[in-house]
Amino acid sequence: MADKENILISLEPRHAKNIYAGVKRVELRRRTMHVVPGTIVWIYEKVPVGSITGNANVVAVHTASPAQLWRRFGSVSGLSKTEFFTYFSGLTVACALILDDAQLLQRPLPLVSLKSATGNFQPPQFFIRLACAHPVLLALNSYRDDRKRAPTSQTELCALASA
Repeated sequence: MADKENILISLEPRHAKNIYAGVKRVELRRRTMHVVPGTIVWIYEKVPVGSITGNANVVAVHTASPAQLWRRFGSVSGLSKTEFFTYFSGLTVACALILDDAQLLQRPLPLVSLKSATGNFQPPQFFIRLACAHPVLLALNSYRDDRKRAPTSQTELCALASA
């Protein structure tokens, strides 16, 4: 499991809630995201929530025209047709991450804790990759209720980050 990639994205709270509820099963992006199936997507909910609230797994990544993406994924996008095409206005190619197994954290990791852990945390505009020793993953692992002790090695830390 240590070979799983982890990324962090920022979402409006309504979109995050729809992902956790299973209504929104795709994350739409105006630019192609070069991630592989199996990647863990950590979700930072923008203010007023201001916390990492959970994660989901990437099942597939699709790059196509907005019209093709709408035909294929519109019903699971969490958006109206008007919202969808307004978001992709002016683009000929767009990206959809197909998500599965969305899970809420038992306790969200708030912005103040992220800033404390990293020294200069800023929520991502697009996305950021989280290497296994990234301060955000360290903070998530130490903050989770189900962790009984701190990891004792780099290998263990990477395994926990991908668990």
